[in-house]
Amino acid sequence: MTTASGVRDDLLAEQEALDVLVAGLDDEQWELPTPSERWSVRDQIGHLAFFDGTAALAIVDEDGFRASLASLSPVFAPDATPDTMDDLTLATFRAMTPAELLAAWRANRAVLADASAGLDDDTRVIWYGPSMGAKSFLTARLMECWAHGQHVADAIGAVREPTERLAHIAQLGVITRKWTYVNRGLDVPDADIRVELTAPSGDVWRYGSDDAEQSVTGTAEDFCLVVTQCRHVDATGLDVVGDDAVDWMNKAQAFAGQATDGPAVA
Repeated sequence: MTTASGVRDDLLAEQEALDVLVAGLDDEQWELPTPSERWSVRDQIGHLAFFDGTAALAIVDEDGFRASLASLSPVFAPDATPDTMDDLTLATFRAMTPAELLAAWRANRAVLADASAGLDDDTRVIWYGPSMGAKSFLTARLMECWAHGQHVADAIGAVREPTERLAHIAQLGVITRKWTYVNRGLDVPDADIRVELTAPSGDVWRYGSDDAEQSVTGTAEDFCLVVTQCRHVDATGLDVVGDDAVDWMNKAQAFAGQATDGPAVA
C-alpha cells in the first residue's frame, strides 16, 4: 500500500533526477523557451522553487501560509493577466543567475523534505484550494516536478527514461477525471472508462471496471504526458475507445488551477 513516506521518497528521487538534468546547463540553455507559453527553462525551475517553498510553509506553519495568500490577491483582480501570477511567483527567481536559481530550488526542496518527513498518511495539509491528504499533497508535488521536468527536457532536447514513479501520476490522472469537467463547469459523463497502462517494468496497471465498454490503453508514460498536458493525445500511442474516453483525453487535467487545453497536435 502506498504511504505518505513512500510518495515522499519518490518525490525526492524525481527532484534529484531533474536536478541532474539541469545542473550541467549553460547560461543560454537556462533561457531557452519551453512548451509552456511565456516560460523559459529557468521559469520552470523557478516555479518549482516557489511552490516547493510554499508547500513546506503549508506543512509547518498553517497561519503563515494563510498570511502568504494575501500576496497572491492581485491574481484575482479584474484586470489580472497571466503575467500577474508570473510577476508574483517568478520575479525573484528571474532576477537570479542560473547558479543562484539552482541553489534556491535545492534549498527549498531541502526545506520541503524536512517538513514532509513527519507527515502521517491521514494528515491534512492546507493548500490553495481545499486541504489535501498528505499522500495526495506529496503526489501533486511529484506530478508537478515530473511535468515541468518534461517541459525542460523538451526544451533542451533531452530524452528521459520513464520510471515506476509514474504510478503516482497515472493514478492521479485517473482520479482527477471528474475534476477535469468540474473545473470547466461541465457535467461529468456517467460512462465508466477502463484504463490499462503498461508500466516501465512491463507490468500492467489497471483502473476502472474490466467490463467497461470505453477504454484508454497504452504506456503509462504516454498517459501521464496527456493528463499533465505535456502532449496532445493524438501525439502519443494511446488507444482511446469511446466518445467519452476521447473527450476526456482531449480535456484531461491532473493539476489544479484554471482549466487549460494543453498542447495542440504536433
